[in-house]
Amino acid sequence: MLAATLALDASGPVVFIGTYTKAPSEGIYAYRLDSKTGQLQSLGLAAKVANPSFVAFHPNGKFLYAVTEEGVGAVTAFSIDRDKAKLTKLNSMVSKGDSPCHLNVDRSGKFLIVVNYTSGSTTRIPIGSDGRLGEPSVFVQHAKPSGGPGTDPKRQEGPHAHSVNYTPDGQFAMVADLGLDEVIAYKLDGGGLDAGPVAHIAPGSGPRHFAFHPSGKTAYVINELRSTVTMFDYAGAGVLKEKQTLSALPADFKGTSYTAEVQVHPSGKFLYGSNRGHNSIAMFAIEGDGKLRFIGTEPTRGDWPRNFGIDPTGEWMIAANERSSTIAVFRIDQKTGKLTAVGEPIAVASPVCVKFLPSSEPRP
Repeated sequence: MLAATLALDASGPVVFIGTYTKAPSEGIYAYRLDSKTGQLQSLGLAAKVANPSFVAFHPNGKFLYAVTEEGVGAVTAFSIDRDKAKLTKLNSMVSKGDSPCHLNVDRSGKFLIVVNYTSGSTTRIPIGSDGRLGEPSVFVQHAKPSGGPGTDPKRQEGPHAHSVNYTPDGQFAMVADLGLDEVIAYKLDGGGLDAGPVAHIAPGSGPRHFAFHPSGKTAYVINELRSTVTMFDYAGAGVLKEKQTLSALPADFKGTSYTAEVQVHPSGKFLYGSNRGHNSIAMFAIEGDGKLRFIGTEPTRGDWPRNFGIDPTGEWMIAANERSSTIAVFRIDQKTGKLTAVGEPIAVASPVCVKFLPSSEPRP
């Protein structure tokens, strides 16, 4: 179904959807969420760009950055027109690796880090005061697995950097590498990327995406190949101490499935992960010590939920079903963390990434 055309809450947040640009998709699309009903209003194509499979915002809310996930990749900078929900291209810069799949801007807004999946590398790119990207300043090629391919020879034949997140103090970048079964902490002092502590995940896990708890005391990585979530205590200085690993799938599931996204609810009470194949969102309660308790799964009402986004209030979730070319809205129960579907799924060609822009401009 198409997005609702009824009069919706004009003050609700705008959400940008990154896609794979298989026809008819052309790039990044914008929607407005009615924060009272969960209805979505289409705001049209925000920007034409090839395969913007992941996007990230500048902390001042004025700029958006998108990867181009194909071949020798690139990152493109856009200025954001908040009134029209349109993006204007500023410039593009090579990512210095193949198939960039994830990026994040640091809290100072002075640089971003992009990870390249196919070539297994990490690149730091400076950002000017006008939002434009400078020439890449640091490039790190991840090492091949010692002793040959990893446990999964098809997916772990070499390094495959899959995500980057910053520690709460902004001093380290945590890079999950699916091919190496590692989360690597890179020290950011002096404008570089100095390899620091490494958290080793169980062989064959395939760590993909990563999230810190709002308290900054615990962190979570979702493991694509084993469909698990690993919880860590965070001791500071880039050091992760593994405490728990749980399945993201029901115990009676016998099919093939791969996890993708992981996010902590803004309240810090719940954690969610997407299951591609089982086609669901896994729901966990977060206990006082940061450990997880599996509370079930909710179908995403589509095929291959690659990514999802939680709105700034924590009331709503939007899941992107890549293969069925739909996005679906869910209301989040603030007491139990469980999801309830709202309305019908909306047609969006090959959606991959869901990112909310706050309804009011954040301060720098």
